[in-house]
Amino acid sequence: MSIFQERKIDCHTHVFDPARFPYGKGIDYKPSGQEAGTPTQLAQIMKTYGVSHSLLVQPNSGYGGDNACLLDAIARSEGRLKGIAIIDFDTEPAMLRDLKRKGIVGAAFNPTFHGVDYYKNAARLIAKLVEYDMFLQIQVEHDQLLSFVPWIEKMPIQVLIDHCGRPTPGEGLDQPGFRALLRLAATQRVNVKLSGYSKFSRQGYPFEDTWPFVGAIVEAFTLEHCLWASDWPFLRAPERQDYGPLVELVEILFPDAADRDTLFWKTPQRLFGFGA
Repeated sequence: MSIFQERKIDCHTHVFDPARFPYGKGIDYKPSGQEAGTPTQLAQIMKTYGVSHSLLVQPNSGYGGDNACLLDAIARSEGRLKGIAIIDFDTEPAMLRDLKRKGIVGAAFNPTFHGVDYYKNAARLIAKLVEYDMFLQIQVEHDQLLSFVPWIEKMPIQVLIDHCGRPTPGEGLDQPGFRALLRLAATQRVNVKLSGYSKFSRQGYPFEDTWPFVGAIVEAFTLEHCLWASDWPFLRAPERQDYGPLVELVEILFPDAADRDTLFWKTPQRLFGFGA
């Protein structure tokens, strides 16, 4: 069986549909051209590469905290999409319940965009996410994760770490932020997306300088807590990137079909309840 035919769930995609959902006036970066991936285009990508379900992530680009496009795509997807939204720190419980009913499974924090200090008053939102059994998704880079480790270790929150934690390849496996990430495997509540290699690699595809980090993550977390994702439609990619080679990269890193089935399907299906 071709890897393109293997069942899979893509755990990090974005949708942009400026014709139906115009970008916010105060947004600095507004995707255009091939970066503006509509729900219809995502559906075609999923069909072509054997992706039955996807976890949409609300982008800071284009829409910021306006989740309307994301929610519309989920509502029209017949259960094939769920989402991670940008949620205000002071959101009321009724709003969280409504978002969860509409297919939102968690809240996105992005210190790579906002900086660490932006989230210093986020503890109340994290507590609400715990209460409603929702995920905290964090995109960090370098050693930014260190600021969030005390919260993650103290509060019984389910966590998704984007893009391998975006370590700095030149600083090796012993850099403080990456050591902290590996330590979080002991919580059994943290899951890591094996994705976004172009965001921290210093090389082009197949991003071989990221492979030691992938290996260390899988060893620490096991594939029961690792997720595959494409990051389609590849905002601000440093060079051209296509979906197919990213799928094929999984076969290079995980030549065993059973391992791929765990990564592609069993783990995300269990965590997000797709198809249930």
